[in-house]
Amino acid sequence: MSGGANPGVLAPPGIFKAYDIRGLYGEEMDATTANAIGRAFVRVLARLREKPAAELRIGLGRDMRLTAPEMAAELRDGMIFEGATVLDAGMVATEMLYHLVGSRDLDGGAMVTASHNPKAYTGVKLVREGALPLSGDAGIGDVKAEIEAGLGSAPGGGSLEEVDVWGDYRAHVLSFIDPSAVRPMKVVVDGGNGMAGPMVGPILEKLPLELEEMYFEPNGEFPDHEPNPLLEENRRLIIERVRETGADLGIAWDGDADRCFFIDATGTFCDGDFICALLARSTLRRNPPGTTILYDPRSSRAVPDTIVAGGGRPDLSRVGHAFFKARMREEHAAFGGEVSGHYYFRDFWNADSGTIPALLMLELLSHDGRTVAELMEEFRSRYFISGEINSEVDDQEATLELIRRRYSDGRISELDGVSVDYDEWHFNVRPSNTEPLLRLNLESLISRQHMEEKRDEVLGLIRP
Repeated sequence: MSGGANPGVLAPPGIFKAYDIRGLYGEEMDATTANAIGRAFVRVLARLREKPAAELRIGLGRDMRLTAPEMAAELRDGMIFEGATVLDAGMVATEMLYHLVGSRDLDGGAMVTASHNPKAYTGVKLVREGALPLSGDAGIGDVKAEIEAGLGSAPGGGSLEEVDVWGDYRAHVLSFIDPSAVRPMKVVVDGGNGMAGPMVGPILEKLPLELEEMYFEPNGEFPDHEPNPLLEENRRLIIERVRETGADLGIAWDGDADRCFFIDATGTFCDGDFICALLARSTLRRNPPGTTILYDPRSSRAVPDTIVAGGGRPDLSRVGHAFFKARMREEHAAFGGEVSGHYYFRDFWNADSGTIPALLMLELLSHDGRTVAELMEEFRSRYFISGEINSEVDDQEATLELIRRRYSDGRISELDGVSVDYDEWHFNVRPSNTEPLLRLNLESLISRQHMEEKRDEVLGLIRP
């Protein structure tokens, strides 16, 4: 590719997001874009690693999207054109690419995926050594600048190795639990036609589970539902199946399978805050007193309360996987969780996994003896959460200033948006990284009615 290509068409600025590079295939991104990203990534990584491109070893993976083989091939060629050695794992889940980079001490990695987004999208997640992500502030902006400056001619000289990461990955994630401790259970699993089926299916089959599989075959057409279980309409089918079959538990994954979500036996969705609290409890049983666990500012107080009760040290991180993974390293945290279903593990390269939380929940249920609904009720009966509420707001800063003034008698912190804490209720309002939205999460420790009153009061300022 010559430096004479129009960079605005080659890679429009809007595809460079806070945590990845993503856009509509054919309109915003195509194979030409992928090749340019591959070349620019090698140059940025060489600077970050302070070594010549010819010494770089970079992992590559792709998900099941229809455009992924073409995009990955061009990304691979771009990296090889710049002189790097590419270790191509083929079609894998995102966390398997993290495992490849971390376990083989590679200089970085690239995963062709658009995660939970609809089928028209394509994208790339980029990581450096240790599976530490590039973000808009740390690396992605540099990739954008390289492309916009014109890439010129490529030196060539790189090479390709095809690698199989499946067996090593499965052994590593199974080491997080004692498989012999898992008791027989009936579990409905929804792969959403994404990467969860091939990634998690063979692991779950090793356990004494009666599996009811839904959409476990990867299919980039997503014929049954979009691969985003956070949206209620995408959970309807698994909820119905859990109720129909009398299953103990339902587990659903997003498209690239780095997030998982749980449904209890009554067919009720389990909030990410409360799952985070349970996973923190599980982690602390395996770690010494004082172990640090991270959570995000949107979370229910169930999370820090559970961490303290388990002998751990709760600490906060900004929302977003790039921030969480960096903070995990800084604080040497054993575990971290976001309400959006991203769960991070120190012993998994501080990266997020959709397999490890599922295994830990199965082990936890086996040890505890209570049902998921009973475990959830421990939190639902004491912590009354609003869930995340999005509002389109043109002047976000003016609205945030209005909130600061209105609630100036509360304890205000601004790690991520504006958090206001009172003894019996609290809330966080933060701008979206990608849309003109303000996101509200609010909790009352008094009652659901009190939560709804306070929720409506704050929304009255956001939506005057």
